[in-house]
Amino acid sequence: MSNVIVVGAGQAGASVVARLRTQGFDGDVTLIGEEPFPPYQRPPLSKAYLLGEMDRERLYLRPESYYAEQDITLHLGAPVTAIDTVARRLTVGDQTLTYDDLVLTTGSTPRRLPAAIGGDLDGVLMVRGLQDVDAMAPRFAAGARVLIVGGGYIGLEAAAVAAKRGLQVTLVEMADRILQRVAAPQTSDFFRDLHMRHGVDLREGVGLDHLTGEAGAVVGAVLSDGSTLNVDFVLVGVGIAPNTTLAEAAGVRLDNGIATDAFGRTSVPHIWAAGDCASFPRNGQHMRLESVGNAIDQAECVADNILGAEKPYDAKPWFWSDQYDVKLQIAGLGTGYDTIVVRTGDGDTLSHWYYAGDRLLAIDAMNDPRAYMVGKRLIEAGKSPVRAVVSDPTTDLKALLKA
Repeated sequence: MSNVIVVGAGQAGASVVARLRTQGFDGDVTLIGEEPFPPYQRPPLSKAYLLGEMDRERLYLRPESYYAEQDITLHLGAPVTAIDTVARRLTVGDQTLTYDDLVLTTGSTPRRLPAAIGGDLDGVLMVRGLQDVDAMAPRFAAGARVLIVGGGYIGLEAAAVAAKRGLQVTLVEMADRILQRVAAPQTSDFFRDLHMRHGVDLREGVGLDHLTGEAGAVVGAVLSDGSTLNVDFVLVGVGIAPNTTLAEAAGVRLDNGIATDAFGRTSVPHIWAAGDCASFPRNGQHMRLESVGNAIDQAECVADNILGAEKPYDAKPWFWSDQYDVKLQIAGLGTGYDTIVVRTGDGDTLSHWYYAGDRLLAIDAMNDPRAYMVGKRLIEAGKSPVRAVVSDPTTDLKALLKA
């Protein structure tokens, strides 16, 4: 093993190549990305960067000079078009590169609205990459009318930025409540109230029927309840899909993404996967985690295993979301919960603790980093404090770690 190629220059790809070098790998390392930029942070794109609070260079995960200093070859603005798994080579533009081990960190793509309902009109936008945000930034002018489709974290974060910029914001969510797929009703209630206090016209149980246009540009929307809106542009936040086209064409097995074993190996020898595009075994099924934390941890595990560690990936899910002056921090996965314990803290701090019976599964902490850190450590240690103790605001949370 002397030549590792990583396809996908996002958080996971950058983490693989950095880990290989810090672990002492002295072979050839190549990182290939479709975009013309070095690896950068995506979460701030639709928040601090769009608000003008962060320069482009601060988005970069590492200075551009880092890759040359670490003898990491960057191929940017060059998509991979084919993989020959027998000869172990791939095609990048008009070049052919050979590999000993290949890591697919191809990430994910936002789901688009169908063209049949106006999804191809000018002014129908998605937050995918740096160029997308640069293109949409001029539209975020005070008084502009924006429709946001989707009440998950992507849509809510976009709504917060738009409202802060003084836009007229309408958000529609087809499900009965915002965050229905990912959070408890109590967390939905908190963020619904937060957005409505900031002037967002938030409509739940209402979907988009179709968009209307003039001269190829969006000008209006007809909603599922028959109501109509005049809009200047539309932001779509209806989830993401893993980028699996390249893997599928190479004959790699898919299962809710690029399927891997516990070590990050795919079904094809010498090909690995990590990040948003990869699904891995957990609790008897394959799952994907769409988060920065997973991208880093899984990528580093794959790098270690390429070097022979034979270390199974032990996912420790954590996420965050920034909306207005609220930082939401999430640890664990609340799937299967039957009880939510609400804990109020000092000032405006609040946390929701997800239990299945007496077992602690997850925590949502709003402006409460202490509750988040304690909850995260409890979950990782397999400890479940008594629910009544958690809900008591006089309980010293740190003492729970010693129990």
